[in-house]
Amino acid sequence: MKGSESLQEFYERVPQLGNGVRSLDPIGAGHINVFSRAKCRLISPYMRRDFYKVTLIIGEGTIQYANKWIAIDRPALLFSNPMVPYAWEATSEEQKGWFALFSESFLLNGAQSTSLRESPLFRVGSDPVFFLNDGQLDEISRIFQRMEKEMQSDYQFKYDVVRSHLHLIIHEAMKYNPANSFERSYNSSERIASLFLELLERQFPVDFPNAPLKMKSAKDYAAHLSVHVNHLNRMVKKQTQKTTTEHIADRVVREALALLQHSDQSISEIAYSLGFDNPAYFTNFFKGKMGFSPNQTRESHV
Repeated sequence: MKGSESLQEFYERVPQLGNGVRSLDPIGAGHINVFSRAKCRLISPYMRRDFYKVTLIIGEGTIQYANKWIAIDRPALLFSNPMVPYAWEATSEEQKGWFALFSESFLLNGAQSTSLRESPLFRVGSDPVFFLNDGQLDEISRIFQRMEKEMQSDYQFKYDVVRSHLHLIIHEAMKYNPANSFERSYNSSERIASLFLELLERQFPVDFPNAPLKMKSAKDYAAHLSVHVNHLNRMVKKQTQKTTTEHIADRVVREALALLQHSDQSISEIAYSLGFDNPAYFTNFFKGKMGFSPNQTRESHV
């Protein structure tokens, strides 16, 4: 199994969807696209993806999700995330429905809200499939149809509308009962990775000067979880294809974006609140991750 499929690689693998890789905003707005499943291949390879995906499946097939197999014999809603590898194999010729693929930054849009990894629908170990009755199928189908139509419009704020529809699907699904069509099994790496990601998310939001980021390194998290740092790194990397340091850096960047876009704190205050001893270190870190400076980010949202 290869490491992880990027958005660019996904669009190259499924060229019939067109070149959908585009930035909604040059400064951290994320990615979203909505497609009909009728355009997709009957088989998709087993791997992780670098993006989140919500799929309305109308058609029969089998999902391999982590090390489990789920038979789809009626309409279902599938929630997949970058941390868990999965594959799809259709067992019927006729396949209908829709899917939305998106980045976490698009759905959260810089807001200081709970990470998708903390969502009951996307976190490690959650049930990914919800079988739908006729009423639920009609409701979810209508939402996807509105999303698809909105994506094709010229409305100035269409991405805000699409984001609202995506949130609506997520909230509707949280009212449903998961399929529970496979036996849940938590191995050591799943458990430790899940605990680490939950602990990481609990460090945010931060605030200057009252609540700066305290846990800044893999050693800090390992000590809190009572495991050796090397063991923590191995388990997290095995489960997510990212190191603990990469996860921490990604979360710090997302918090920095939120503060730069939605707070009146100075860049120096943001730097100190995120655990940087020197604002220049923060500027270099942020620019290295994002390709543009904190000042450019703030100026673009004035």
